[in-house]
Formats: sequence, C-alpha cells, structure tokens
Amino acid sequence: MALLEVVSLKLREAVYREYEEQPLKPGQVRVKVEHASVKHGTEYTAFRGIDPHLENRFDSELLLFVPDQERKEKPFFMRPGNMYVGTVCEIGGDVDGAAAGFKVGDRVAGYGPLRHTQTSRAGDLMAMPERMSWKEAVCYDPAHFALGGVRDGQVRLGDSVAVFGLGAIGQLAAQMARLAGAATVIVCDPIEKRRKVALANGADVALDPYAEDAGLAIKQLTGKRGADVIIEASGSYDAMQAAIRGIAYSCNIAVVGWYHECQGGLDFGREAHFNRPNLIFSRACSEPNLLYPNWSFQRLMDTCWDMLSKGLLKCDNIIDPVVPFAESAKAYMDIEQNPSNSIKLGVSYNI
Repeated sequence: MALLEVVSLKLREAVYREYEEQPLKPGQVRVKVEHASVKHGTEYTAFRGIDPHLENRFDSELLLFVPDQERKEKPFFMRPGNMYVGTVCEIGGDVDGAAAGFKVGDRVAGYGPLRHTQTSRAGDLMAMPERMSWKEAVCYDPAHFALGGVRDGQVRLGDSVAVFGLGAIGQLAAQMARLAGAATVIVCDPIEKRRKVALANGADVALDPYAEDAGLAIKQLTGKRGADVIIEASGSYDAMQAAIRGIAYSCNIAVVGWYHECQGGLDFGREAHFNRPNLIFSRACSEPNLLYPNWSFQRLMDTCWDMLSKGLLKCDNIIDPVVPFAESAKAYMDIEQNPSNSIKLGVSYNI
C-alpha cells in the first residue's frame, strides 16, 4: 500500500501525495497512525495565508515580528494536522525498546501532520494509559491553552465565568473553570452544535451572540455584576466587545484566541473605559509563565496529560466530525469554508 500524507501547496487547498520511509536513526520510533486531529485556530491561519510567520520572523530578542524577505518569497507549503494516536511499529538503529522507552506494539500519542506513519524521537512521544481514549489524547494540545487561559484569568472558587468561542480550547476551558471552582459557567458561540456540546459537558447557560446581546445577558445572569472572569477563545473582535461589556468591574479577560488585524466590532471608547477590564493575553507556551518558576509550560503540559489520563475532561463529543483518512483532505477544506459543521476535526485510519 502506498504511504500517503496530506499537504497544502496552495492557499486553501489540501491534497494527498505519496512519501517513502527513511531508515530510522538511533533513538527514533516509527508509529503506525490510527487516529489524528487538526488544530482549527492557528493552523488554519496558515492555510488561509494570514499567519504573520509566512512573511515575517519573530525576533526572540526584540519580541516583535520583523519582515523576512526569504520567507516572503518562499513557495507556500504546509502539512495540515496537529496530533495523532497510533502503535509503535519499529524502534530505530541499535537502540532497543527498553532504551528508547517503548517497545513494538505500545500505544502512543504525539504531534504530527496527517499521514499514514509518523517518525519521532522517543522523548517526544507519550505513552497512553490503558483507559485513555484517542479522543482524550488528541485534546492534549488545546488543553494546554485552555488551562493557561483559566490560570491567567485567575478563576477562583465561587466565580461566575464566561467563555467565548467553543472550539476545543473553549470547550475545555469551560470544563476547567468548573473544576477550578466556578459557581456559574456561561458559554457563548454562534454555532448551535458547539453550544449543545458545552451544555452537555456541564456549562450552565449557552448564549447565541447572533440572537442576543451577549454582554448584556451576562450582566443579567450575574445579578448585574458581570462575569468575574472571561476566557475569550474565539479571536473575534465582536466577541471581545461583548466580553468587555459583560465583565465585572476591573476584572480579568484572558485573551486566548489568535487575533488578526481589527476589521471592526471593537470599540474602546465605550464600556472599556467604564468597566476597566484587565486584558491578559494568554499563551501557554510563552515562557516564562506568569507564575514562573513555580509554573512553566512543562508543568502545564504535565497537568493536562494527567487530567486527560484520569478522565477528568469530557472529550468524546468535542472531536466532531470524525472522518476516514481517505476523506480527510476534503474535510479539511470543507471545515475551513463551513466551520459550523465541526468542533474539532478527527481522522480515523480504521474506517
């Protein structure tokens, strides 16, 4: 059977192409993929051609983007995909299974694009507990940013928390807010499917921002106080404006969504000057963490894997839809055009 991977050679287009395996190096592990998922936020910014990294380089010393002519002139190419689950089928070189940390037949999870097999350093793979489902494993990446947002927003026992944007990050953030002690969890998203899943997973109230004034509704649902913490995971300027309207005085909005140039909807001349919210731009993998050295990205990752391993987060209905690998390229393009059809795209190689 030919080995296939999904690639993008043009903006907004995903296709299959064949590839050949290379001999493994010592310390490498080859995995036969059984399930996978994609990342709907930052991954699709590249697919649409609006990722600042496509024409710029982030200078780690200046902490800003600078133009990069080489990147600008480079032909567009990306490999769609985020995480995968599979079975170890080969251990590289002269390293035996014990030295690599795995043996043939072990069930593992890791990061990688949509393809039949994955080759990884042993240290980059995670051994999956027997009870862990593949849907829990592929929620590992969005869980990082959800947990970062909940922690940066400083959710406390008894708080009223609102979550805007119910992709995988928002779905998990709503559950984590409850686990952190939130007394009321309000979620907001224009997509009905996503609202229903959030309610099924424990949210108290779901708002459709197209049908009602979400900021006003949050104030009314909290006795006119407003939400103590808002997790903004949509990247929508309309949602940010609603969050500013719905936040309690001088409280925290954790900005988790990946924003782009403002195209309208946000007006700092209105409630922002009166509600005085603290806008905390949250990015779990930016180091040092706000509570460094006690908290680091590694600790966030370890905490998320532990929560998922123990089944503390409901993930089964977040991975939706699930399509065969043979339909994944088409599904990837369809979701870019019709986001209302999905929460987080899953791919199964066994159907």
